[in-house]
Amino acid sequence: MFTERDRAGHSPHGEAELCEAALRLYGTALRTGRMARAEVSAAPCLVELSLLRPDPWDDAWLRPVPPSAALGELLRPVSREIDEQLRLAATLSRSLLPLSSVAPGDPDLAITTLEGTTAIQASVDEAAATATDEILTARPGADHAPVSLSAARGDARNAISRGVRLRHIYEHAARYSSRARGHLADVPSQHVQVRTTEVTVEQLVIIDRAVAYVPASADGTTALRISQPALVSYLVQVYEVLWAQAVPLAENRRTAARDIQVTAVQRDIARLLTEGHVDDVVARRMGISVRTCRSHIARLTQTLGATSRTHLGALLVESGIVEAPATKRLLPRETD
Repeated sequence: MFTERDRAGHSPHGEAELCEAALRLYGTALRTGRMARAEVSAAPCLVELSLLRPDPWDDAWLRPVPPSAALGELLRPVSREIDEQLRLAATLSRSLLPLSSVAPGDPDLAITTLEGTTAIQASVDEAAATATDEILTARPGADHAPVSLSAARGDARNAISRGVRLRHIYEHAARYSSRARGHLADVPSQHVQVRTTEVTVEQLVIIDRAVAYVPASADGTTALRISQPALVSYLVQVYEVLWAQAVPLAENRRTAARDIQVTAVQRDIARLLTEGHVDDVVARRMGISVRTCRSHIARLTQTLGATSRTHLGALLVESGIVEAPATKRLLPRETD
């Protein structure tokens, strides 16, 4: 796309950096909604960092990717590395826990094993009740039992009354959960920040950056209470990276217009996707190759401006391309 002459006139900088020309052009593209391909020759890093993508209807133009979506894509490798580190930590915990009865007890109780959901919740409640600064949480999924939400609402209000700030990270599915949004609407927004991510998150609670809780078993019935300063500091850094790549709940994700035109094949593919079928099943039912099927899905994603499979499912319904499925799950994850 870019010639050596274009690159020669482009000021050198780091791979993940933007030059002044790129920032200026990107700002213009965000304001106008598109930019002529010829104008970008002065800043090829915009395309290399996927901040501008081809207009699906006119090859002479490029369209800007929203900053929040672009940041999520750029941070994806970092998030993947963190996820691998967390999985390694969980594996090591499961391997060493059986030997805890053999080793001498920890006099400082820097890492405590909690058995049973009742004991875990009681410990978290006790720590949260004495919080004075900030509570950070990450929770997988979107829907939670009404009793749990009611208790969480009460805990949040009690913490807020003491001047505690709350930050929550949920998966993107929470954006389309009336139960989760209803719970969050009952908590004063000026005291609570909520973001969502398409990354699969594990349960994590950090209180006053002094004590943290992480799962120690796949079924969630065992947890570790960590008060070792270096480990808690590391978990805070992990949380901050997840927070940086997540999207504020108050920021409406781009929705599709009602006049979007799609082919009959794409409409059938969209219907099968929203029913929860994975790509190879959709391809088999449509009688096409998986590669062709994914090409149609990519076209739908680009046309609707979706930034994830969950977002695509919501836009397919909002645009009227398909009717809302009876099941809660809009689309399978890309890795299904």
